[in-house]
Amino acid sequence: MAERMIVQLGDPILRERSKPVASITQNVRKILNDMADTIYAAEGRAGLSAIQIGIPKQLAVMDCATGLIELINPVIVESHGEQKGTEACLSIPGVVGVVKRAQYVKVKTLTRAGEEVFLEADGFMARCMQHEIDHLHGILYIDYVNELYDDRKGKRLKPADASPILAYRIRLPR
Repeated sequence: MAERMIVQLGDPILRERSKPVASITQNVRKILNDMADTIYAAEGRAGLSAIQIGIPKQLAVMDCATGLIELINPVIVESHGEQKGTEACLSIPGVVGVVKRAQYVKVKTLTRAGEEVFLEADGFMARCMQHEIDHLHGILYIDYVNELYDDRKGKRLKPADASPILAYRIRLPR
């Protein structure tokens, strides 16, 4: 197990669609272990998708203050409600934005044993799941925002400072 390097904004792999995991092999388990090591390597890390370490597979790990959750080929099968809150990303350090997400999600995913399970989440956990699942489809939280903020000072970034980041947005259906 090892901490992996996190891909940063500007690397085109962040916009790739991740491929489903065909079978849960020893290599897949190693990737999940390394991803867990990576989020636990520094305080304040809540989640990571495999694409963020350069592996376009539908894998994500999260610990949103409730213990480690692994997502393998996750699909949101139900969502409702609405919440707005700040989001950040390990691939876009130092910047946060306000994003509107569903308040509740139900996610179909696989376990390491290959069993299909359904996870339900609301609030912050639902936000984390949606954020990481978006990564698997090449979507970043900045695709949903109009303004960005410095995560340390809480001050709105000036247009000149935010425009290079917002230039990486993709067009999303609204």
